[in-house]
Amino acid sequence: MAKLPAPKEEDLAKGIIDAIDMDSYRVDKQAALKIALTDTDAALEPDAGEGGGFKQQPELDRLSSILKAFNDSFGTLFTDSDRVVKKIREEVAPRVQANAAYQNAKQNTPHTARMAHDQALGMAMQILLKDDTQIYKQFVENDSFKRFVGDMVYALTSQVQQPGAQ
Repeated sequence: MAKLPAPKEEDLAKGIIDAIDMDSYRVDKQAALKIALTDTDAALEPDAGEGGGFKQQPELDRLSSILKAFNDSFGTLFTDSDRVVKKIREEVAPRVQANAAYQNAKQNTPHTARMAHDQALGMAMQILLKDDTQIYKQFVENDSFKRFVGDMVYALTSQVQQPGAQ
């Protein structure tokens, strides 16, 4: 089978440093400001966040319900669908959950959170390329599988436990 040649990547930064005359740049102080706070008593409003002084763990769907939904939709794609679901739930979802951009976006609109989630999921799935090419191949080539995995991981990582719930 003939292979296509790899594209040649140009180093676009090559020569930029040589073209800049760093001796002609200098740092100038533009202003000095005095910042003063009023000397009055003030009260801080309590944070409306989760509270409790500890990070609460999201409630996860039961593995059996995830496996059933996965097997109903994609059981024929994999001979070991239990392993695939376990890998997505225990390896991919925590990587997405730990993504700083996704954590930040969850504080914004649901649309922004989903966009950041999808980017974090793509990065987490690329890590699977080294470990499990079969899952990665289905994720890249099969739109319904990608949508299912995306929805499953989003549900696992976007749940917020109510304060006081154990």
